[in-house]
Amino acid sequence: MSGETEHAPIFPRETPPTLAPAPAAVGQWSQFVGLYLREILRTFRNPWVLVMTVVQPFMWLAFFGSSFAAVPLTELEALLHTPIQSYTQFLLPGVLATSMLSIGMFGAMSTIQDKRFGFMKRILLTPTSKATVYVTKAIGSATRGLVQIPVMVAAALVFGVHLNGDPIMWAGWVLALVLLGTGFSCLFLAVTASSTDWQTPGVIANFITMPLMFASGALFPATNFPGWMQVLAAWNPVSYCALFGRGVVVEGVANWLYLGYLALFAAAMMSIGTFVASRYMKAE
Repeated sequence: MSGETEHAPIFPRETPPTLAPAPAAVGQWSQFVGLYLREILRTFRNPWVLVMTVVQPFMWLAFFGSSFAAVPLTELEALLHTPIQSYTQFLLPGVLATSMLSIGMFGAMSTIQDKRFGFMKRILLTPTSKATVYVTKAIGSATRGLVQIPVMVAAALVFGVHLNGDPIMWAGWVLALVLLGTGFSCLFLAVTASSTDWQTPGVIANFITMPLMFASGALFPATNFPGWMQVLAAWNPVSYCALFGRGVVVEGVANWLYLGYLALFAAAMMSIGTFVASRYMKAE
């Protein structure tokens, strides 16, 4: 009828429900898991990487460990200031510690490969942050280094090395190696964050690895060093990882303060590296 006003419908029109966006932390966690699995699969799909990861420390144990075979045990114990069964027993924790030094180089080379082939550019177009990519690479490199532990322990047993320590001590030693590998992987990745040159990781690895390897207690006791090298060894995280493992393998004791030092080192490198990668990591 004319003059009558239209009345609003009794039931209001329904609006389609809106989904709340997922928290950013949840999204980054899923990206982290996917990228981490990719790093692990890439490791096991490339047999040459696995071979080189295992063979290099094995050669150290076989050749360098046998270099003192003709030295009488009493003289060797006086030189090393440690009652040992053989130099190979003394060397095993040091070799595993020094091998975690160079493992970060593979993570840096993997990052440069992702940049050169465009994967980094594609992944950064997604909501994945640079920090997530960086942390994934660092932890993936440290995980890759764990492959050599059972191989090296088995090789030491073949060489007749007697191993001490209980399962808790051994778990602590594995954790020490993970923390050391993570810390140095973060360092390598931070230094090469803005680089796309294949040669950069190798040059940096040679510059960092040799001084830290020899200025540590990994191969010989730091008490045999001159004063300035003892200062370096006292701050070198490789020393504390080697000393922790040597206490487990040789003496059957674990100094958990060394593990705390390695945890601080890994946390510091992770924090600094994440900041550097967030600002300076380039996609190409």
